Amino acid sequence: MFKKGERRYKLMVIKTNITEMLGIKHPIIAAPMGPFYTTELTIAVSEAGGLGVLSHTNLFGKSSMEEMKKNMLHVIEHTDKPFGFNIRTSRLQLDAQGLCRGIPRFIRSNPKLRDQCIYAITSAGTPKMIHNNSFERLKEAGSNIKHFHVAPALWLADKCVTSGVDGMVLTGWDGGGHQSYEKISTLVLLQQVKQKHPDMPLIACGGFATGEGLASALAIGAGAVAMGSRFIASKESEFHERYKNIVPPAKASDTKYCLGVLGPIRLWRNNYALSHEAVSSKEEKLALETQITPEKALEDQKHYEMTYDGDIDDGAVLLGQSIGLIDSIDSVKDIIENIVKKAEERLKEASSYIR
Repeated sequence: MFKKGERRYKLMVIKTNITEMLGIKHPIIAAPMGPFYTTELTIAVSEAGGLGVLSHTNLFGKSSMEEMKKNMLHVIEHTDKPFGFNIRTSRLQLDAQGLCRGIPRFIRSNPKLRDQCIYAITSAGTPKMIHNNSFERLKEAGSNIKHFHVAPALWLADKCVTSGVDGMVLTGWDGGGHQSYEKISTLVLLQQVKQKHPDMPLIACGGFATGEGLASALAIGAGAVAMGSRFIASKESEFHERYKNIVPPAKASDTKYCLGVLGPIRLWRNNYALSHEAVSSKEEKLALETQITPEKALEDQKHYEMTYDGDIDDGAVLLGQSIGLIDSIDSVKDIIENIVKKAEERLKEASSYIR
């Protein structure tokens, strides 16, 4: 954070295929963090030159469709910068089909939304669900919206390429929230996908909270990084203060990789996480899914609502290993500026090794 009276460092502009594609100043994107609200955070990240992303929110029995529409209108009322939205497309996400059809129609009906909402990221399921008539008509109406899908494993990245996505978010098992069964780090996954699909626009996610991390991702071939935990610990985020305050003193080892309703999930190590089994195999999880009733899924949802209300002991607290890199709760503007400044220093230093 800049000290009082300190002269602000004049940031250079780091241009990448992702900043050019999305029309943003800095190669920093907010990771989707549903089912929690990220509306004010979206505004703050976009205003600071990154890309804010609205989460797929369905807390407290509210309609995810109506909440997404309301949040989109709030964003364009408070910023004229680009932003995006997330839809979880898991088999167990019953509202996903409706969102994938209804939200593109809603964006198409509003010229300001059509101009600003330029990033649709699907996750936790198939990348194909959003490829429907509504989405195609939105693009035909003049929208420059790009579709990215979260790929936590190489074979999933292959499926994304086959489905025709515009880009991928590669998230390793170091990240918070929903992951894959392969337990591959972001560092390895990014190299795997870059080797196999060298021309695909890539965003690296999972384990990023510093300028050193951004510089490393760019050097490998990503066009940006996406951050979740780093933005949770920001002044503007809507997360409960008890949730935010977990982060600064935490260690990287204070999270647990366990089974959730939608698959493997990384959580802060509390009563809720300790009551969930460790990840074993995809086959076992698929067998367990057949036993999950709507009532069971609703019961699990309550633990996210508990977290949103500040119960960090028995709620589901999604955090990644990057919490071990974060020691303060700062403004989004300062977070982004400090990360970009440090990334510039590291990239310049690295370039000096070439003679």
